[in-house]
Amino acid sequence: MDETLKPLRIPPQISVYADKHNVSHLVESMVTGLVLEQPDDPISYLISFLKRLSLDSPKVLLLGPPAVGKHTLAKTLSNELRAIYLTAESLLKGLSEEEDSAEILVQRLQRRLKETDCFHKGWVLVGIPQTRVQVLQLQRAGIIPEHVVMLDAPEEVLLQRNNGKLTDPVTGDIYHQLFIQPENDTIRRRLERRRGPSDEQLLAEMQRYRCEVTALKSAYQHVLKVFNADQPPADVYQQVSCGGLLRSVVSDGSGLGAQIQPYMDVGRPVPESLLMPVLEARLSRVDCSCRGWILHGFPCDMQQAMSLHESQYQPNRVFFLEASNDVCMQRLSLRGTDPVSGERYHAVTQPAPSSEVQDRLRTAPYDGSAALSQRLRQFRFNCEGLQTIYPDAIHLDADQDPHTVLESLESRLYTN
Repeated sequence: MDETLKPLRIPPQISVYADKHNVSHLVESMVTGLVLEQPDDPISYLISFLKRLSLDSPKVLLLGPPAVGKHTLAKTLSNELRAIYLTAESLLKGLSEEEDSAEILVQRLQRRLKETDCFHKGWVLVGIPQTRVQVLQLQRAGIIPEHVVMLDAPEEVLLQRNNGKLTDPVTGDIYHQLFIQPENDTIRRRLERRRGPSDEQLLAEMQRYRCEVTALKSAYQHVLKVFNADQPPADVYQQVSCGGLLRSVVSDGSGLGAQIQPYMDVGRPVPESLLMPVLEARLSRVDCSCRGWILHGFPCDMQQAMSLHESQYQPNRVFFLEASNDVCMQRLSLRGTDPVSGERYHAVTQPAPSSEVQDRLRTAPYDGSAALSQRLRQFRFNCEGLQTIYPDAIHLDADQDPHTVLESLESRLYTN
């Protein structure tokens, strides 16, 4: 070896360029494609690959025990991301029980992901893998997710959710007597009780999942985030969607990602000094620049509002939806569900038809008066400061039916 040769030094501008244009992801995708496909003409293959490649297309995998809410979250995520919603059940549709196997499922999934819509729009997959063997089968097939979300909840919560499932026969969407209820009365009236596994069967499925969960976590440790699903679905979704944005920064190996990682490891809020660069990077993308953007749930306090105010991304419309504490409490704490019929009632606007039904109504845990009072106090405290940051904000009366509120908002959206 010639000791006079100096080690190669890469100028810092190259790293900046690579990070800005996502070169690492691009090279990884091309090499993965070459290794898996092994084309006869690599150059032509890469040219075709680059013409079709969409680096912004999400590849999301949802894991978790039975009855934890994976399908509901997956459908919500796919709608928000405009990605293709894929389930193991849909991929195996039309097969007999004899043909139903993990190998066939992976083969069908591999073919499905090569189709144009999945390739360009990305995908959200739920239902596979369930075991370490299936993980290896997916890896051999080149099916490698960029984000893996794992939901978890105590067994008693999963049993309760399993016993109260309802299905919309028109859309196939899944609801629950207590935890997931449609706002639309038309949907609510047509819901059907879903026949699920017995408690014994569900406990057996949970045990099989618990035996495999360590291997699943290990296989996807670099892109994995675990969320507590024992909370309102909207809160779970908000954490997952915001977490995905932060995880994408953590996983890219940048200096900013290294600073965010410790907060996410222990479940602490990421400070604004780190969160704002991530948000600004997302708002600077072509889709936000051309089509605009809507922020919901941010900013939620003065510190976040000041950080956003000092950035170059200013909202041109700010809406405050207003309702009194009494109205908020009435809408949430006074509602209950009949576990027998699945019907939802409200002590003021839609009382139960009899004392017998009234006595058996059940209230969701997060609709309790104490929890709601705490959330309202925190909101009122933050709201006063937010109004000083946005003095020209539009205040809408939310003590009306949803359609009226939406019409009022739309009428003010395009006016000065």
